[in-house]
Amino acid sequence: MEEKIKVSIIVPVYKVEKYLRRSMDSLVNQTLDGVEIICIHDGSPDNCLSILREYEEKYKDKHIVIIDKKNEGVWKGRFDGIKVATGEYIAFTDSDDYIALDYAEKLYHAAKESNADISICGFDRIDVDTGHKYSTEMTKHAGQIIDMEKNPEEVLSINAALWNKLYKAEVLKGIDNLPNPPRILDDMMFLCLAYLRTKTITFIADSLYYYMVRQDSIISTIKKEQIESTQNAMLDVKKIYEERNKNLLPLLDAMAFLHFGVSLTFRLSYDKKNFKETYKTVQNYLNEHFPNWKNCKYLTLSYQIKHHSKNGKLVIMNKIYKLGLYKCFLSVYRFMIDKLKIDIKW
Repeated sequence: MEEKIKVSIIVPVYKVEKYLRRSMDSLVNQTLDGVEIICIHDGSPDNCLSILREYEEKYKDKHIVIIDKKNEGVWKGRFDGIKVATGEYIAFTDSDDYIALDYAEKLYHAAKESNADISICGFDRIDVDTGHKYSTEMTKHAGQIIDMEKNPEEVLSINAALWNKLYKAEVLKGIDNLPNPPRILDDMMFLCLAYLRTKTITFIADSLYYYMVRQDSIISTIKKEQIESTQNAMLDVKKIYEERNKNLLPLLDAMAFLHFGVSLTFRLSYDKKNFKETYKTVQNYLNEHFPNWKNCKYLTLSYQIKHHSKNGKLVIMNKIYKLGLYKCFLSVYRFMIDKLKIDIKW
């Protein structure tokens, strides 16, 4: 009798030969029976494909699927993986990171026990060169259940990465694709589309994902065309929300503020030469296409108190932004990060 596939793990692979074996070792040794590993070899010019073939040959008893394709980017690769996944649930990992051996088992049982569409675990941020652990995150929500009909704003406190989450396959199999995927903030937009098909989200306390922080990727120049493609993609997401569920548009306004107004602007601040222009561009974009960010109910103190919400920091940031003090805040915040090595998550 053929083994039932419980979890399909999709792994985009591109220029990571230095880290790939560690990642694959953590995948092939999962404690859960019935794990399918779908490796998307995205036209990587290095030795990644031969490493994947090595694991395919060595672990014939494992369900390893290799999709060898031309380079089309991580967004397209993930959708290629979703298309062929046979698991009851689907997860994503990055091929320069690795996971705990009971990652699939614990996330799977958490999702099954609460019949959740998404289960979420904690993760460690680790310096790839020194092994120093910067932080452990997303472990304080254990036992919480988010009902997307009653309290969708709680997803604002969830990290915007795909990799510490397990999704019901039926949620992702029907997810809307974007004709022109974003160049940056792609994980956030993927999650926005997944949330449209999500009813409940559950959490576990364990930190099961090990996210490798590479110094060369912390401060990287974001090009003008990347910003434009990302802004256009977010407008496509907004159209989908308008068609699928207008009641969730306030959530999208808050997401746009958080990820464009705050997160993206923070990254842009490292390009001092062009920051003034790009900061103004982001502000104009928000005001034109997501004008309700200023009065979004999820970003008000009264809503936070009434609904016992956990987005107090975001409410403070909204006030700072509307008072025109965000540039001053950035100066202080970057000093804390760059000089004092203190990072407060917003």
